[in-house]
Amino acid sequence: MAHPERVTAIVSQNGNAYLEGLSDAWAPWRAYWASPTPANREACRASLTPDAIRTGQYLHGANPRLVSPDGCTLDIAYMARPGAEDIQLDLILDYAGNLALYPAFQAYFRAHRPPLLAIWGRNDPHFVPAGALAYRRDLPDAEVILLDTGHFALETHAAEVGAAMRRFLGSQRAGAARMPNRGTAAPRFPVGDAA
Repeated sequence: MAHPERVTAIVSQNGNAYLEGLSDAWAPWRAYWASPTPANREACRASLTPDAIRTGQYLHGANPRLVSPDGCTLDIAYMARPGAEDIQLDLILDYAGNLALYPAFQAYFRAHRPPLLAIWGRNDPHFVPAGALAYRRDLPDAEVILLDTGHFALETHAAEVGAAMRRFLGSQRAGAARMPNRGTAAPRFPVGDAA
């Protein structure tokens, strides 16, 4: 936000900047943010179990035949390391700082009007579609795509997300070339057939 002239465009894949994008699944975390007691911390630990990782983060709302076990298996293995749960619980507590920045993000959007693509899984149990659609409140030209999948849309829809990003970023590069006063920085993303 400190250097808007360096931003050509924003792509959000289930990345939230609006309170209405948080589902009721955040209730234990909100309680922890409001009162970081040991009991509220422990209530959040349930979100770190192997089943919660597998079901809540990877499989909920996704076609299970399309979800490779690799990412989920790695996440579960990383969480099983000594001390990993406590590190994650510290991060969960710190996430309240992101919510405190939501008004600043929204003011940035209104003031600088960066082109934005929000491409989300419509079945995400944590970041719900209302969060993607809310971008249009501050960025009326925001492009919002809701895919029939869960939180990790790239697990099941990598080709669709990649194609949408190439098209979107390519159009921003073309638009920047037509409007040289839109910013001073050159786009920093590859566009074309290269991966």
